[in-house]
Amino acid sequence: MRTSHIAIPSPAIAVVGRHNSGKTTLVEAVIAELSARGLDVGSIKHHGHAGFDIDKPGKDSYRHRAAGATETVVAAPGLVARMKTIEGELECRELVASMPGHDVVVVEGYRKSGLPTIEVMRSGNEADRSVAELFARGAREGWSLGEDFSQLARGASRGDASEAPADLRVKMPDSNTVAVVTDIAEAAQAGKAFGIPAFDINAIAAVADFVQAHYARPKLTVVIQAGGQSRRMGRSKATVPFAGRPLISHMVERMLPVADELVITTNEPDNLAFLHDEYPQATLRLVTDVVNRRGALPGFLTALSAASNPFVALVACDMAFASPALVAAEASKMAESEADAVVPVNKHGFEPFHAVYRRDACLPHVRQLVESGCNRMQELYDRVSIFPFPQELVQRAEPMGGCFMNANTPEELAMLEQFYLER
Repeated sequence: MRTSHIAIPSPAIAVVGRHNSGKTTLVEAVIAELSARGLDVGSIKHHGHAGFDIDKPGKDSYRHRAAGATETVVAAPGLVARMKTIEGELECRELVASMPGHDVVVVEGYRKSGLPTIEVMRSGNEADRSVAELFARGAREGWSLGEDFSQLARGASRGDASEAPADLRVKMPDSNTVAVVTDIAEAAQAGKAFGIPAFDINAIAAVADFVQAHYARPKLTVVIQAGGQSRRMGRSKATVPFAGRPLISHMVERMLPVADELVITTNEPDNLAFLHDEYPQATLRLVTDVVNRRGALPGFLTALSAASNPFVALVACDMAFASPALVAAEASKMAESEADAVVPVNKHGFEPFHAVYRRDACLPHVRQLVESGCNRMQELYDRVSIFPFPQELVQRAEPMGGCFMNANTPEELAMLEQFYLER
C-alpha cells in the first residue's frame, strides 16, 4: 500500500473525441479495467461549456468514480469540481499536478492538454466519420501528424475541404496522438499508416494494456539497505534515534509514498520486526543478506533478488533526506530512456545508493560479478546501459537538496538531525 503524504507527480494520458464519440464509455471501461488490476487511477472530466452536475447517476463524473477512480476532477470554464471559482480555465497540466500519488491519471477531453492522446472515432457519429475521412486522406497524401490538420479542414494549400464542419478545424488528430480507438476501418488503417496503434472500439483490455505498458508509473520496489551493526555508531544505524524515533522508521515513512513494495535488507530482522506493527498496511519485507560478505555488490545482489517488481530503487538507511520525488523522477526517466539504470552523477562521480535499476537486466550481471569476488558497483556500470542523471534534473526533482547526504558517524548523524529539525 502506497501512502501519499509526500506529493509524487502523476503520469497522465488523455482520451479525446467529439460529442457522442463514446469517450465516457471508453474511459469508464478503461478505469474499471486498470482499477481491477490494482492500479490507483485518478480521472479528470473536462466540459467545454460552463457549469456541470457532480456525482449524479448518469453524469460523467459519477461514472468515472463508479468505475473505480479514486479521485475525479470535473472541470469547465470558470469552475472545477473542487468548487473553487477561477478566472478563465485551468490548464490540464495544473490539474494533473494537483493530483499526486496515482499510478496514472486518465483525462477525458482537454484536446490541447499537450498530453499523449488516444483519439476516439465512432462510426455512429457523423463528426467522427468526417474526421476519419480527413485523417485517412492525410495518411494517403503523406502528411505527418506534426502538420496542422486544421489547414486541411479549411482547404488551405492542400485541396478543397473548406466546407468541413467548424468542429473539425480544432478537433483533428495531431502530433500528440499515440493511438486510435475506432470501429471505422479507414481510420484504423490511417493510424497504422501513421505508425500508431489502432484498437477496436470494444477492445477495452487491449487499450488498458497499452495505457499500462506505456503511460502508467512502473511498479517499483524500494530497497532500504539497513545492514547491521556499525562500528563507528556503536550500534545498528537502523535503530539509532533520529528526531525522537528510530532512523529506519524515518526512512520507511520517506520512501512509502513511492514504493509499491518496500524491502529492508538487514542482518538483524528480529530487531526491526517492530516495523510490521508500526506500518501494518505497508507491503514491507525484512530480508537478510544472500551472501555472507560485505560490499556494495553483495548487498545489491540481495536487493535485486528480493525485489518483486521490474524497477528497483536502492537507498541507504542513513540517507536521512533520501527523496521519493527523485526516485519517481529516476524511474520515469528509466522507462522513457529504456536504460538499465538511472544513476545520479556529479563532479565526484556516480551516486549508486540513490538510483533506480532494471531488475531483469542487472541481476544476471550482479550475480556473476559477486560470484567472481567483485564488490564495487562500478564493475556493474561497465556492463549495463546507464543513464547518468545530472544535477540539473536532481535539483528539478528535489529543490530542497541534501538527498545524498549520509551519516557514517554519530557527529554526522547529529548534524543531519539538526538540519532536519531546522528545515
